[in-house]
This record gives sequence, structure tokens and C-alpha cells, in this order.
Amino acid sequence: MKIIDPNNPIPKYLQISAWIKELIQSGRYAKGDHLPSEVELARICQVNRNTLRQAVSELTAAGILRKEKGRGTFICTETPLAIKHKLKSISSFSDDLRELGIREETKIIKKGVEEAKEEVARKLILSPNGAVVAIRRLRTGNKAPFIYEESYLPYHTFREILEMDLTGSMYKIIYERFNVTLARSEQTIRAVNLKGRIASYLNVPENAAAFFMESLTYDENNCPVELLYSYYRGDKYVFEVELGRYHLEESHVHDN
Repeated sequence: MKIIDPNNPIPKYLQISAWIKELIQSGRYAKGDHLPSEVELARICQVNRNTLRQAVSELTAAGILRKEKGRGTFICTETPLAIKHKLKSISSFSDDLRELGIREETKIIKKGVEEAKEEVARKLILSPNGAVVAIRRLRTGNKAPFIYEESYLPYHTFREILEMDLTGSMYKIIYERFNVTLARSEQTIRAVNLKGRIASYLNVPENAAAFFMESLTYDENNCPVELLYSYYRGDKYVFEVELGRYHLEESHVHDN
């Protein structure tokens, strides 16, 4: 049995944590069950104990495992909770949790007016050194942190938003309070390892796996209204993409 693929660029401890989560999801281990000792798991995975401990620490921080001094490591969840985000229409974290019946909470880390950085000004089509409303939030469900967000909006349009309750859906506020129709969103997703304060906000170890999404949302006049940077915990989120019918390229049809 080969748990670790040496040719896989994913760190060994993340390959191990994914394997342990698969054991739980497949029903091989249930809530309350005792995992094999670190020595035995390190032998099975053919890694040193430090690597094995790093994997166990990540799963413990995620609430999937529980370590008891002198007793060992236990499963403390039925299956790792994963929120499904569907990439077929503009939706919010609130929408994702509502479907699962999970209670949402949002902590405002910082909000205010800032001078737009070059990339933010370019994507929001602002003049150089233009002002933006910047809102940094931590999104949680049933008290577990899921997403850290940084939202940037043109100040001249959304300056009044700073006086509003920002603990719910920003999309709902933009639509209902500012009468702005959210017509489309361009989203880019990539895998990242969390560092520093963002890892701390999301209550995961340094270098924990995550998804980074950049969302640029436009109104019905094709003007950008929000640039959103979101960091999703890799152990808490999955993305679902719905694709349409496959069409054979016309040029391929006539290839000999």
C-alpha cells in the first residue's frame, strides 16, 4: 500500500491528511474511534513521525481529530464538513450555508476608506490613487471559520455602506440598498498555502492548503462594482462546476 506519491508536488503531510479524511468518509473510521498510534501510522505511510504529526495537527485544528494525552488520537466528526459552492451563478456564503441549515456568523475585522492599490484601481477602472471602500471579514458557520474575505468597492458609489450592518450578504446589500443589479462575475481560482495572519484567522497551521478566489463583479452596464479576494479553507470547501453540452469544433469535423 502506497499512501505517499513522491512525484506529487503536494506536501507529504497534506497527502496523509487527505488519506485519513478518505478513511473517515468511506466509513472505515467512525466518530469516537481510536486511530492507530503515530508510530504505526508513520510506518504505514512510510514517513518520519514529524511529517505524520504535521498531518495530525492539521486535522486536529480542523476539528476532525482529537488528541488526548496518554490515550491517543480519536475521530471527533462523522465526516469532514465541506461546504459546496456552485459555480454557475452569483451566490454568497450565506446562500451556501442556508442550503445546509448551518448558522452563519460574520466578524468584521476592518472596514474603512483606502487609497486603491494599482491592481485594485485597474480592475475597478478607477483613476490612479482613487479611493475605495475596503472591508475585511471572517465568515464562519456553526462557529467554525470558513472564509477570509477582502472586498473593495468604488468609494464614490458605495461610501454609505460603511454605516450599514455588514455581517450578512454583501451582494444582498449592494442589490437592495444601492439598487445595483449584479449581472455577471469573473472568477479565478487557484490553490494556495495559507500564511501568517490569514492562517491565524482561519485557525489552521501555517502552509495549510486553501483555495484563493478572485471575483470581479459587474453591474448590468458592464461596470465593475466589487473586487473580492477570498481565501477558502481547503478542508472545508469544495467547488462544483456545471458544464453544458460538448460541441465538436467545426474544424475538427473536416479533419482527415
